[in-house]
Amino acid sequence: MNRLAERVCLVTGSTGIAAAAARRFAAESAQVFVVSRTAGHARALADTINGSGGEADWIAADLADEAAVDAAVGACVERFGRIDGLFSVAGGSGRRFGDGPIHTVGRVAWDRTMELNLTTQALVCRAVVGRMLAQAPGDSGTRGSILLMGSVTATDPAPEFFATHAYAAAKGAINALMITMAAAYLPNRIRVNVIAPGLTATPMAGRAAGDRAIRAYAARKQPLAGELMDPDEVAQAAVFLLSDESRTITGQLLKVDGGWSVASVSPEAGR
Repeated sequence: MNRLAERVCLVTGSTGIAAAAARRFAAESAQVFVVSRTAGHARALADTINGSGGEADWIAADLADEAAVDAAVGACVERFGRIDGLFSVAGGSGRRFGDGPIHTVGRVAWDRTMELNLTTQALVCRAVVGRMLAQAPGDSGTRGSILLMGSVTATDPAPEFFATHAYAAAKGAINALMITMAAAYLPNRIRVNVIAPGLTATPMAGRAAGDRAIRAYAARKQPLAGELMDPDEVAQAAVFLLSDESRTITGQLLKVDGGWSVASVSPEAGR
């Protein structure tokens, strides 16, 4: 339970997978800094961790605002001295902006979905990598590990239920960003990877969770998880990718999807 001992882990987001990861990181003895747009959620998460004997702090920030991101990352370093791990989770569905099949997606829907899911992660990476480059390597010889949030919908689509093309494009761009970052910062001993979950029980998955057809499809598509995956399943993989257990792993996409990407099923049972 000490795989992240003496590590500072910054987590963006404060619900769902982000919350599960922050709690898991603290249980593995990391000092956790939560950055979220929703102050109430971030505060409650940090309070829960501190109340359970962990060590956490938080700040509210709009991750689409470059100055706000810089200030948030600076606050983490001021509080804990360095950043050893980043789990960049914050993002969300673009359906409320009009995301859907590309022939229906207008410029506003495209831009807002990209901003929410790609620009935010890029700005956080910019600020965190700058800090990591300036700090001395840790005991493992690395300066830090960056883990970005992807999605199986970018590589293994299910158009019958998840035809949100701007979101998938953003997640595909995250994969490309990860690979180019991993190559660029390899000489600096900064690792970069992506974790791509299957359908997971988070606030973002509320629409899917309330749809019996989608739940039935998910039960067949990711049989190792049941219907929807538990966020803690993703959090456990995140611990591995931020710990020294993965110190030689960089530039990789890890699908934590209960079998989604290899299952061959039709949208309708028995079809």
